[in-house]
Amino acid sequence: MDQFKQISTFVEVAAKGSLSAAARAEGIAPAMIGRRLDALEERLGVKLLQRTTRKIALTNEGEAFLEDCQRILSDLENAESAVSERSAHASGHLLISAPAGFGRQHVAPLMPSFLTEHRDVTLTLNLNDRVVDLIGEGIDVAIRIASLSDSSLVGAKLADNKRIVVASPAYIKRHGKPETVDDLQKHNCLAMSSEGSQRGWSFRQNGKVVTVKVDGNMVCNDGQVLHDWALAGKGLAWRSMWEVGSEIESGKLVTVLDEFAAPGNDIYAVFAQRRHLPLRIRVFVDFLRRAYAQPDYWRHG
Repeated sequence: MDQFKQISTFVEVAAKGSLSAAARAEGIAPAMIGRRLDALEERLGVKLLQRTTRKIALTNEGEAFLEDCQRILSDLENAESAVSERSAHASGHLLISAPAGFGRQHVAPLMPSFLTEHRDVTLTLNLNDRVVDLIGEGIDVAIRIASLSDSSLVGAKLADNKRIVVASPAYIKRHGKPETVDDLQKHNCLAMSSEGSQRGWSFRQNGKVVTVKVDGNMVCNDGQVLHDWALAGKGLAWRSMWEVGSEIESGKLVTVLDEFAAPGNDIYAVFAQRRHLPLRIRVFVDFLRRAYAQPDYWRHG
């Protein structure tokens, strides 16, 4: 406690510019302020302030120490505010962005329950597959299924994202089951295209992640279409568990090459860099994380 008092007094004196001003702000005698500063400098073994009867000046060591102290006190204030707000009432409007397919299946259906828990929160859910500009578009939180590379954003992981190769039982009956990644060359693979180029499929081989270009007679830039083609028995598709989990559970689709499955791009809630998030954003992120953590959610979601 004495150490904290010494530090807070040092910051106050630097801000006020004199011992007497800091003493008046705290309602104590200037001599008490002086004793705290003396004790702090003695404990640290450095001179932090050059003091005269009229003014004070920070030493080089004092300037460096002041910056660290201000950050520590600010962090403490933010931590106390965060604890207080956890028992407060979430309110206000949320602008949320999510990929179209994922948002339709795994965000939109959960929103009525979220709003039932937080009746003073309203929301707008925008579904699109482009990477939105959170700051420029005023978006509070975006759901992204990707590795996070933008250091200006904060990401809270919501769930793992396993990607698997699937096909209908009818397709497997007609064409057989691929046993190795090389066997994909013998199969009709329903590939995703992006701006005219095909996206490869990623697998783990010999301890490394490799990307394989596959071939087939049907290519599309829409994941839902590939999903539907796979259900119709037109070929193999490389999809995320969040998209095909229920069909696997029901037997409409089966998985192949499971032992070669590579780590997927995980599911994140991202928001602009902020030291202290509004409560409505925190409770929204916590709500999604709890929902996705439910046993077997991805097989029934």
